[in-house]
Amino acid sequence: MESTGTLTRADLAEEMHREIGLSRADSARIIEQLLTHMCEALSNGQNVKISGFGSFVLRDKGERVGRNPKTGVEVPIAPRRVLTFRASQMMRDRILATN
Repeated sequence: MESTGTLTRADLAEEMHREIGLSRADSARIIEQLLTHMCEALSNGQNVKISGFGSFVLRDKGERVGRNPKTGVEVPIAPRRVLTFRASQMMRDRILATN
């Protein structure tokens, strides 16, 4: 895997090809199916938890009053749904151990 600073779908497929021995096309198809399934689950309001990696959690944020930092004018911020990621403890330990 190249160290470009960003891990791409192609990088994941290539790693799967090397590690498991699947064809590049099959590896790319599996990665696409996995990401599609995760996106569909999140779109349907489900959280996604990958053991040992982390959780993608949907949160509903209520309406609130914000302030324009430049002018100081208060503006209402509409309620919205946000997606957050929380790394598992195993992932946090691995990331902190490499620094």
